[in-house]
Amino acid sequence: MPLLVAGRLVQGLGGGALTVALYVVVARVYPAVLHPGIFAAFSAAWVIPSLVGPFAAGIVAQLLSWHWVFLGVVGLVVPAVVMIVPVLRGLDRRSPDGDVPPWAVGRLGWAGLAALAVLGLNLSAGVTLFPAAPAVLAAAAVVVALLAVRPLVPGGTLLARRGLPSVILTRGLAGAAFFGAEVYLPYLLIEEYAFPPTFAGLTLTGGALAWAGAAAIQGRLGARLTHRAAVWTGAVLVLGAILLALVTTALHWPAAVAIAGWIFAGGGMGLLYPRLSVMTLALSSKENEGFNSSAMSISDSLGGALALAATGIVFAAFTTTAAQFSGVFALTAVIAVAAVAIAPRVAERAPG
Repeated sequence: MPLLVAGRLVQGLGGGALTVALYVVVARVYPAVLHPGIFAAFSAAWVIPSLVGPFAAGIVAQLLSWHWVFLGVVGLVVPAVVMIVPVLRGLDRRSPDGDVPPWAVGRLGWAGLAALAVLGLNLSAGVTLFPAAPAVLAAAAVVVALLAVRPLVPGGTLLARRGLPSVILTRGLAGAAFFGAEVYLPYLLIEEYAFPPTFAGLTLTGGALAWAGAAAIQGRLGARLTHRAAVWTGAVLVLGAILLALVTTALHWPAAVAIAGWIFAGGGMGLLYPRLSVMTLALSSKENEGFNSSAMSISDSLGGALALAATGIVFAAFTTTAAQFSGVFALTAVIAVAAVAIAPRVAERAPG
């Protein structure tokens, strides 16, 4: 297990660097009018493998060994590198100033501190020095994480300032609400509705397909669907789906309600995620494309990590299964409400 965790750490480092680099490549290679379609393709490239990957991995593990699953993924990297290297050769490799920014090392330190704060939040529930210790430590961890992330995102992000700061914040809040709830939905179906694990996981397929479909639709609509409308509508759909899951849990409604609702959540993410990516590049100059792209990636990862840690604490705080799931969906609904409230601020106020 320690080696597996170490591997996941290295995978995260590579994934974070790759995401930022891909966004900068899109900004440099493709004209802005094509960005909605490009990010729709990014969504499809993420969603479609998530549908077939688990099934394929199961076959490989059953016929050969689980070791070959990891080796197979490594093999997929090679053709990807072969395809992208010719594009990168035509790009300017130098930074705008010609040198590494002097604050780059400091930013790594702030990122490390934020990661440690998330780790502390995850561990806070196990501290029993005094009755209020878990709550105090959890609150302190959240404060440290927010303080550490300030130098890593555009100024005014934590204050939801209009424009790019709200774009970055909405991205983190929407992702936190969606993924914080999604990881508990199959668990709910297994514990409360006696679904077999395989079928419980497949219930998320509808949301994944809706994500890819909505991303493609917003890409085709382009400027006919305003950024503000796409982001706000997407946030509302995510909130509505989480509320359906909450009501289903609290009132013991049929599982089909929560499953169908999650299709709307996937559609909402398909609308807002690509548009937030488009807006990040549109509101960036060539000099800060990398910084803003990394800020969006940090908002994604930190928002999701904090949400998963917080929902874990809430889940452990209750004694009955219904109360545990209700608490999780209530917390993620509050996060989704914040995303809905901030979503209109992604666009600058119209003059006059």
